[in-house]
Amino acid sequence: MPLTFFWVFLVLMVSGIPIVFALAAGPLAGFLLADQAAFLKMLPQRMFGGIAQFPILAIPLFILAGEVMNVSGITKSLVNFANVLIGHVRAGLAQANIVASIMFAGLSGSAVADTSALGSIFIPAMEKDGYSRAFSAAVTAASSVIGPIIPPSIIMVIYAYVMNVSVAALFLAGIVPGVLIGVGLMVVTAIIGKKRNYPKAHRRATTGEVWAAFKPAALPLMTPVIIMGGIVSGIVTPTEAAGAAVLYALVLSMLITRTVTPRDLVGIFYRTGLVSSSILLIVGSATIFGWAATVSGVPQALGRFLFTITENPFLLLLLINVLLLVIGMFLDAVPAILILGPIFAPALAQVGVDPVHFAIIMCVNVTVGLVTPPMGMILFVASGLTRTGLEVISKELWPYLAVHFFVIVLISMIPALTLTIPRLFGFM
Repeated sequence: MPLTFFWVFLVLMVSGIPIVFALAAGPLAGFLLADQAAFLKMLPQRMFGGIAQFPILAIPLFILAGEVMNVSGITKSLVNFANVLIGHVRAGLAQANIVASIMFAGLSGSAVADTSALGSIFIPAMEKDGYSRAFSAAVTAASSVIGPIIPPSIIMVIYAYVMNVSVAALFLAGIVPGVLIGVGLMVVTAIIGKKRNYPKAHRRATTGEVWAAFKPAALPLMTPVIIMGGIVSGIVTPTEAAGAAVLYALVLSMLITRTVTPRDLVGIFYRTGLVSSSILLIVGSATIFGWAATVSGVPQALGRFLFTITENPFLLLLLINVLLLVIGMFLDAVPAILILGPIFAPALAQVGVDPVHFAIIMCVNVTVGLVTPPMGMILFVASGLTRTGLEVISKELWPYLAVHFFVIVLISMIPALTLTIPRLFGFM
């Protein structure tokens, strides 16, 4: 089968057909047009096999843990702690927004959840403190990118499953890029805050005030420690760690803080089911799309094409970074990974690019795509929260996007930034 399936998928997607159906229809039409009916019988098996896997169970479990944490009001304790830590500097609320995103990243692993949870708290508070609505939305959206990069990360679980890469290695490799983005955003915010004379949220907190704010945030902040500690030590698998995170979130919110009741669980499970089912349906459709690409020899053809341009791995990475950023402007993170991962990764492996290194580059790229105009999902969430046009938010967003792009180039050119920690823990 030639590239018929890809062109069918592209036409359907451009036509506005939901991507999950476009992904499934592409291989179906391709095999029909190529008169390869024998492969059609395998499509349902491949699709079901793509989601009926133990590692994939980590996705709904991580979503459930984040949903429980969000409903329990734990987000407010993290916001208060971040504000006490850094609210005394210029543009203190904006800086606290970024610090809270770093903390929240260890709980949810989702950029959209970060934007929704923190945005609903920070944006009204920042407006009240004298920040413009567009700037408040831009800071919230830009810092939400950290969510899927610092572990745990839903998209890293998906990539690890599709490309047979260690989840623990990816989680550890994402720490430095996530921190780099956070620090970069804080530097830019400090410059903008000084230029615009944004206010300080409050005076410097005393040791007692910091301790008082830390106590309610301490137990939630143990969540990433439990997840990473269990995985890195080898005590549990990533899926079991996700289950432990759910149990910990339920015990914390129902027995300790008592902010979640049994009645609340109905809504929590319902929302988790909706989000999980949509992701798993895309995973299943993308599985048969990736299989069709492999049968058609797309990765090999792409590798030969790239080698006609250059065989320098760093130039190839820069070229693919540009492609991923452009694609990320129009394609959501999960489909982008499922479609492009099996195509790009084997081609780059031929020139010696480490699989974990490229995995992090791709995960950061597609996450940044969530906040890149014109179709970034985070932008739509921030726009809905503030009732502000995308073009207005985008004007305030460009300095922060520059930080994202710089970090992508940095981790692409210096593999040690992503690979050192996994190597220290013996996962490479």
